[in-house]
Amino acid sequence: MATGTVQEVRPPALDVTSDPPSVFDGTTRLYMAYTCPFAQRAWITRNYKGLQDKIQLVPIDLWKRPAWYKEKVYPENKVPALEHNNVVIGDSLDVVKYIDSNFEGPSLLPNDPAKREFVEELLAYTDKFVGGVYACLQGMEPLVPLLIT
Repeated sequence: MATGTVQEVRPPALDVTSDPPSVFDGTTRLYMAYTCPFAQRAWITRNYKGLQDKIQLVPIDLWKRPAWYKEKVYPENKVPALEHNNVVIGDSLDVVKYIDSNFEGPSLLPNDPAKREFVEELLAYTDKFVGGVYACLQGMEPLVPLLIT
């Protein structure tokens, strides 16, 4: 883990009443939601690598999601999304891999190709499982068979 401790102040989640940040101004931003397990992966990666001062946290209120997020940041309208070098990367595993590969700090994934492949298979399975559990918690039981295949 990165050395030292950074005390982080959690900013309030942005909602329909919030103005958008200055997108593509050179600031690296992680758009996320505090309660989303997929966004938490990227947030944990950022913190594990000690990047709190390099990647700005931009929490989004998923229930009152601002329209500008879909229009200006990430057309898929999901979290997490990482804004870096005038590009937005979405999907939690893609964001985690991007942060791991493009920023300093301890590596998350093993260098050995066989071990790396195993980790990626495990994460793919975990995605389906967590997605199903999360859908149930949100009262979306009819979608569970589609998520767990």
